[in-house]
Amino acid sequence: GCHYSEPHCILQITAEQVKTAVDSMLPNQSAVTPGGQVSSAYSPQVVVPKVKHNGGNNMRALFIHPNFPAQFLNLAPALGKNPDNQVVFLTCDRGVSPTYYQRSQFPPELQQKISVLHDGVNSDFFQPKADTKLVLPNINLDLSDVEEIVTYVGRGMEPYRGFPQFMEAVDILLKRRPKCHVVIVGADRVAYGKALPDGKTYKELMLEKFDIDLMRVHFTGLLPYNQYRQVLQASSVHVYLTRPFVLSWSMLEAMSAGCLLVASDTAPVKEVIKDGENGLLADFFSPAQIAARVEEALTNPDRMAGIRQRARQTILDNYALSKLLPQQIALLQQVIEQKR
Repeated sequence: GCHYSEPHCILQITAEQVKTAVDSMLPNQSAVTPGGQVSSAYSPQVVVPKVKHNGGNNMRALFIHPNFPAQFLNLAPALGKNPDNQVVFLTCDRGVSPTYYQRSQFPPELQQKISVLHDGVNSDFFQPKADTKLVLPNINLDLSDVEEIVTYVGRGMEPYRGFPQFMEAVDILLKRRPKCHVVIVGADRVAYGKALPDGKTYKELMLEKFDIDLMRVHFTGLLPYNQYRQVLQASSVHVYLTRPFVLSWSMLEAMSAGCLLVASDTAPVKEVIKDGENGLLADFFSPAQIAARVEEALTNPDRMAGIRQRARQTILDNYALSKLLPQQIALLQQVIEQKR
């Protein structure tokens, strides 16, 4: 019988059988990537056909950090949701995707009815404010005398958003730059992927792995909106890392606030960030490169001023809520008119 609670268990049982067969054929535990190409660079991944899957659920196991390999069987229930998503999109009149990357994860026959239109961010609220000092009395944080503040924001602290690589980059930065402080905003939890099997959080794991100076690394937890904005406005360099997945509002809000962004060279980040123009890109899997790009930004603040300005302008031109909300309303009105 099917031991999953998900529907479409035939697909899932077949997936288990494929995994067993692959394990027997790959004694050296090489990685098999989409299309059946073999690479020994990373931990074992999965075999999947060269087809698109609704919602991009297959990316959850395909884009794997070598230190945190996903379990193959976690993929089967995710793929089992694809037929349900397909039914929804076959019966809807119009779909909306915030990024071209997310739309590209759907089969071609469904992509044609999906419009790419971002939610938008409040560019009036998230504005640059020169000479902002970071002082948060409610958590006893006063960095008003600190000149180098590296910031990171996430709902949680997990591999999906590159938290392990970020903490390794922090370890490098703190050793090289004795005046640098790091502010990490977010809850000590996993918001998207799988939690560690031993019950530890990724924060606990990384603090065990690296000798981090907690006098210079500040975990704020979740913050009220005004304080979150203050963190962005005081930031010297803001780091945003993500697997190919949903693009965080926080990245766009940071750009709107005039942050100097060091971001991962991944989709859908590259839809927004052009390296050297409105931000700096780094290899998602390379803590050394992430640290190097942060150092580049910290060392050359005058040269980075134009990048900050263009980051803000990118939001005003393409992602401001005041510009996108009328487009969203117009799209709804268009669909309504077509149904009459």
